Amino acid sequence: MSKYNPLWEYIQKNKKEESFKLTFEEVKNILGFEIDHSFLTYKKELKEYGYEVGKISLKEKTVIFKEV
Repeated sequence: MSKYNPLWEYIQKNKKEESFKLTFEEVKNILGFEIDHSFLTYKKELKEYGYEVGKISLKEKTVIFKEV
């Protein structure tokens, strides 16, 4: 279990679209902390929940998730 499990569970339970976007602020509200560089390591865990990280935009401060 990683510190990102609450986010993975949120995605699995609340998103039914094939692809969707969350802002960094929305992710912070779900997790209780801001995502950091470790997100790049932990993002592979998301595949166990049926999704993957599509794109991380530092300019827009968003993360796109898509169904696998």
